[in-house]
Amino acid sequence: MTHVSLENRTAFITGGSSGLGLRFARLLAGAGARVALAARRTDRLEAEVAAIRAAGGQATAIALDVIEADTIGAAMDQAQAALGPLSIMINNAGVSNEGAALSMTTERLDQTFDVNVRGVYMAAREAARRMIDSGVAARDEARIINIASIAGMTQLPGLTAYCASKAAVISLTQGLAREWAARHIAVNAIAPGYIATEMNADWFATDPGRAQINGFPRRRLMGDDALDQALMLLAGPSARFITGSIITVDDGQSL
Repeated sequence: MTHVSLENRTAFITGGSSGLGLRFARLLAGAGARVALAARRTDRLEAEVAAIRAAGGQATAIALDVIEADTIGAAMDQAQAALGPLSIMINNAGVSNEGAALSMTTERLDQTFDVNVRGVYMAAREAARRMIDSGVAARDEARIINIASIAGMTQLPGLTAYCASKAAVISLTQGLAREWAARHIAVNAIAPGYIATEMNADWFATDPGRAQINGFPRRRLMGDDALDQALMLLAGPSARFITGSIITVDDGQSL
């Protein structure tokens, strides 16, 4: 992969305390970006920030629960005060909330959409406002990347609410891309398949989990580096000419 320089860019990542969020933070910091990691679990954030700084990068930890929509803008202001104008927004926070429709509680249904849809919408909007106000958008450097899922394009058993929420993320991505095209804000999404993470490790160690893997065309899970190239493409200079795109990275799992 050609090296992409993100020097003098500031990235804000929701769901930054584990899994893909941590991977994204390390990747962007390694490319020279200043990184704000936002999540509820600030103890884990502080450890990652310390590691990035020890490696010569710039990072800060931001306490944020995207369900609390009114706090998102203030969190971004905190990040900008520490690291400079926001130019890359990664909406990574999400919940799966498995469960059949007949047993899904209203509270869990609401949480699924509050985090996966409203949280993405509000964070994208607050980021866009700041990118416009700072002049980042006018310089063609504004990037918003939403983490969707192949679940937004197909139905997965026992995940009806989650699938619907990720379909909404795809629609939001395309709608906001069109709305902000004249503002030169690139809005795109990555739709991953199943990636080996701490969140799903227990499931895929079970017999049904292994059977699911054997049902994939390539009979494997993707590693945590699977999204690296797509992320760097959408975060970097090449995305000047990419907006409203949904990049599927699933190793053929949805075929």
